[in-house]
Parts: sequence; structure tokens; C-alpha cells
Amino acid sequence: MQKPSMSRTQKLLFFLTAWLICLMPFLFWWNTWFGRKLSDQQLNEYLHDAKKPRHIQQALVQVGERITRHDANAKQWYPELVRLATDPVEEVRNTDAWVMGQDSSGTGFHEALLKMLSDSSPMVRGNAALSLVRFGDATGRPQIVALLQPAHILSPQAGSIVDADRPGTAIHQGGLIAKLRSGSETVEIRSPIPGRIRSVVATSANVAPEAEIAVVDPSTEQVWEALRALYLIGQPDDISAIRPYERDLPDISNDVRQQAVETEKAIQEKSK
Repeated sequence: MQKPSMSRTQKLLFFLTAWLICLMPFLFWWNTWFGRKLSDQQLNEYLHDAKKPRHIQQALVQVGERITRHDANAKQWYPELVRLATDPVEEVRNTDAWVMGQDSSGTGFHEALLKMLSDSSPMVRGNAALSLVRFGDATGRPQIVALLQPAHILSPQAGSIVDADRPGTAIHQGGLIAKLRSGSETVEIRSPIPGRIRSVVATSANVAPEAEIAVVDPSTEQVWEALRALYLIGQPDDISAIRPYERDLPDISNDVRQQAVETEKAIQEKSK
């Protein structure tokens, strides 16, 4: 028995649906991909789009790329970079600190970065300190050494762990590590840094206020940048934080291990 064929309207609806299924992921990618080139007008609009922090980040990244290409027109946005150093969104401040490090002659950049060393976010403080090295300023050395340290995440209040990720899991900055039930309230415990979970309290465990819930080791990229900066400004007191990365361990890459060795050697040579 011959199957009835689709009508023309049904075929059109079928192809329209298939087209939309393909189009929607593309539109999402197009609107979130930082590499999509923005015009000068779009950069101005995105830098002021407080409702969409990712737009601000995208614009900042592209201003940074223009600076590295020595595009003189990038200077028109320098006042905006200084303004965004106090933006309420952590990710914006973090990106901004990196961008200001691309031009050590930028008006107001040095002062803004120095203030960012007191930011509430460890990542913003670290990025500001790394950028200051490009200015020949070692003021942020303690913040750079801190980038080599694991993050010890404490419980904000008493409660019971109702869900937790597994040790060894890679996690991004702001990633969810565990959920804490306290009475009728559920608190999300998130990582302040990108990296890998070293340890985490088991599900159903009861924790007291300020008890350690998890330890997160810093990401390879974070450690690499910190070691490179300490190669230039490190002091003998920093060697104890550097040496753990000289070990031949599976979770330490050869590049990081070699950089740690070279960084300690540079510090030893300077201290003679």
C-alpha cells in the first residue's frame, strides 16, 4: 500500500522547522562568540551595555586586540577601560584588568590597576597584579604568589551538603562545587578560581560555619602566568610557593614544571 505523500504546506513547515533548528544554535554562537568583529559604533554600544555583561567583555577583548595591534584608534576607549575597573560584575573587572595591561602608557591605567589590587575577587586582584608587571611595578607580587595557592572554600553557615561534585573534576571560575542546605534555604557553593577540585566534603555531611567545604587547585594557565611574572619580580620568599610545581607529577605539565625551575633559578641568581 502506497504511503500518502506530504502536502506542499507540510513540506514547507517541515523544512522551516529544520531550518530553525539549525539557525538557533548559530544565532546563539554568533551572539556569544567574542571573536566576532565589532565596528567602532558597536564597541561603543557594547561597552555601555550594563544589562549584558558579556557584551562588555566582548568589547573589552576586542579593544585589547586592537591595542596589541598598535591601533591608535583604540585610545578613544581608554577612559571607558578606567571606568570599568569598578564595574559591579566580577567578570568585567577581570577582563578589564587584563586589557589595561596591554598598554603601559595608557592614561589612568596604572592608578586603576593599583586600586584593583584590593578587589574582592582573587582573580581580579591577580590579573591586576600581572598587568602591573608590564608597568615595571612589582606592588602586586603578593597577589601573584597567591595565584599559585589552592583556594580553600569555607562554609558560609551551618548546614548539610545535599549535592557535591567529585574530586579531580575540572571547574571554571564561578563553577558550582556543592549545595548546602540550611533550614529551608539552599546555598550554592561556587569556586572563586578556575582549576581542578582537589577535595570536597561528601554529600550528606554536616558542616559548621567557616568549615572547609572544598579545596580547588589553580588552573594550569593561572599557574603559568604567575610563574612567568615571578621570573621577573620574584623574591627568595616566593620559592616555597614555586617548588611544588617543579615536581614530576601527572597534574603538572612539562611546560609548567620547566617554568617553575627557570623561575626559581632566576630568583636565586638575582639574590646572589
